[in-house]
Amino acid sequence: MSQNNIKSVKASEIDLKEKVVAIKRVAKVVKGGRRFSFSAIVVVGDNNGVVGYGLGKANEVTDAITKGIDDAKKNLVKVPIYKGTVPHDALGKYGGGYVLLKPASEGTGVIAGGAMRAVLESAGVHNVLAKSKGSSNPHNVVKATFDALMNMRDANTVAQYRGVPLSTVFNG
Repeated sequence: MSQNNIKSVKASEIDLKEKVVAIKRVAKVVKGGRRFSFSAIVVVGDNNGVVGYGLGKANEVTDAITKGIDDAKKNLVKVPIYKGTVPHDALGKYGGGYVLLKPASEGTGVIAGGAMRAVLESAGVHNVLAKSKGSSNPHNVVKATFDALMNMRDANTVAQYRGVPLSTVFNG
């Protein structure tokens, strides 16, 4: 959809918390047998609308997580949050992963599955209804969730885009 509202953020300016979404042991078949290494998907966020994800691969789990955190800090984006929830319904798609995000009233909590929950909590969303459709592969679910979040626009952005006052966005 429209990717022009993506705002990049510098990691050095904010306090980020990291969450490990998934760690997998992967194998490379070589002449002498299999060589094992680890792959880690990590989500970082400041719980205030800034979130990023990264992938790290290494021979040790801790090294893979560290590389994933560094990668995530390079890919931070600002997402709109309205009263602790998402501004409107959104669909996200990446590969075979489809996600649906819906705003929820205060006190609902984050109703989402594993990989989606990590992204939404790191972004600072406190009340949301989410459904993962299609692939349950954590890579695709995380990227589909980011697609849904990046396609969201708050009322101020819509008013600026249309060139009208904020009140006419709601009144039509």
